[in-house]
Amino acid sequence: TRGTVTAFSPFDARADAEALRKAMKGMGTDEDTILKILTSRNNAQRQEIASAFKTLFGRDLVDDLKSELTGKFETLMVSLMRPTCIFDAHALKHAIKGAGTNEKVLTEILASRTPAEVRNIKQVYLQEYEANLEDKITGETSGHFQRMLVVLLQANRDPDGRVDEGLVEQDAQVLFRAGELKWGTDEEKFITILGTRSVSHLRRVFDKYMTISGFQIEETIDRETSGDLEKLLLAVVKCIRSVPAYFAETLYYSMKGAGTDDDTLIRVMVSRSEIDLFNIRQEFRKNFAKSLHQMIQKDTSGDYRKALLLLCGGDDE
Repeated sequence: TRGTVTAFSPFDARADAEALRKAMKGMGTDEDTILKILTSRNNAQRQEIASAFKTLFGRDLVDDLKSELTGKFETLMVSLMRPTCIFDAHALKHAIKGAGTNEKVLTEILASRTPAEVRNIKQVYLQEYEANLEDKITGETSGHFQRMLVVLLQANRDPDGRVDEGLVEQDAQVLFRAGELKWGTDEEKFITILGTRSVSHLRRVFDKYMTISGFQIEETIDRETSGDLEKLLLAVVKCIRSVPAYFAETLYYSMKGAGTDDDTLIRVMVSRSEIDLFNIRQEFRKNFAKSLHQMIQKDTSGDYRKALLLLCGGDDE
């Protein structure tokens, strides 16, 4: 997998800090300079710029960005400045803070991150917020949805390795009996198998399931479950099949139809920019008959659009 944002070379943190200060000093703000610098440096370099900014001017770069910029463009620039390790923990904290829980964010992050990433998120959450992420999530969720989140939070998915064909057959049969063959659904079987088996094992299970039942596993989940649990199980299945394809679909639906889900658009573009945004773009083009670049172009405007297009890093006509 590859991202669209890589380390900028030749890099000079002091020069960048000076250019940013100049862009925000005095009357009016030079948004172009800000967006060009911040979208073309990777996160580690942005942290160096923030540190140089404080050393040179005794000012906090993020505070200055917040006071000089507005709206979605401000949100995007501030998100780019958030250290990578804190990004997910921060998003989860905001998803469970205050009235109502944003189940969509919990689903997107916990279904798509690797076990190592989940362990890191839990550790950072504890350091940053002096709270246990699992306790916070169980306090705000319930039922089978909560149980599946807890399983994913354990980050104990089997490591990818040799696939045991006998177990593949067995798991596929268990899922078939727990769903299509049963009056009502045994959600626990779905939770255990989808939450703990390795990625390569589950891909084989999905193929075997199709052979046994005549259905794709997604169709069964769709019929047999509902609400937040259904969305979470589907997200897990999609991420097992292909994480870039899952995010391509997430981006597509954040912009499709009336209105744009800017929170999702920003979160995915920023969090995947150094990981697999290039692959996401390819999946987008393949699955939606248009490029990510074209859709952002059509759906957003102003400096916000310019910055998103730079993060996107090219048009796959």
